[in-house]
Amino acid sequence: MPMEEAIGLVEFSSIARGIEAVDAMVKEADVRLLASRTSCSGKYLGLVAGAVAAVKSAVAAGVARGAGHYVDEMVIPNVHDQVLAAAAGTVVVPTRAALGIIETFSLASALWAADAAVKAAPVTLVEVRLGTGIGGKGFTTMVGETAAVRAAVAAGAAEAERRGLLVATAVIPAPYQAVLDKLI
Repeated sequence: MPMEEAIGLVEFSSIARGIEAVDAMVKEADVRLLASRTSCSGKYLGLVAGAVAAVKSAVAAGVARGAGHYVDEMVIPNVHDQVLAAAAGTVVVPTRAALGIIETFSLASALWAADAAVKAAPVTLVEVRLGTGIGGKGFTTMVGETAAVRAAVAAGAAEAERRGLLVATAVIPAPYQAVLDKLI
């Protein structure tokens, strides 16, 4: 994905209103629909990508249509290309790498944290999990050299903390290989 593209997410407390709002998002602007699905705690999310102006317009349409059931939103302009690969679960995990984890209270904050982390240090994002099977929370995992992972986790955690949505972080300098193998 080119760096000039953006991603946008809107999270809703109602499944019915969420589906209706996601439909409004993709009708509003020329965006690609990356995800339209339920998440834990009865939430619904819409995730789109495209040009910055189009993503902003789509997110605004989703928020307006889902009014009263809106939980959170985000637009990340110039999103790092690793963020979408990690959200899709298509990353190959290298061996002998330090492991970093950032856990957040919201789906949007997990994406913000992942983008800040990968832009701060040379790490490989492994996964950005958005709410499914984890009570509506989000988390991101990354691997790399220990110092880089520490710097990336600190940057991502600062972004989530700035939003008041950080749950916890961890850096494991030498994880057991079976743990790395089971990340995705």
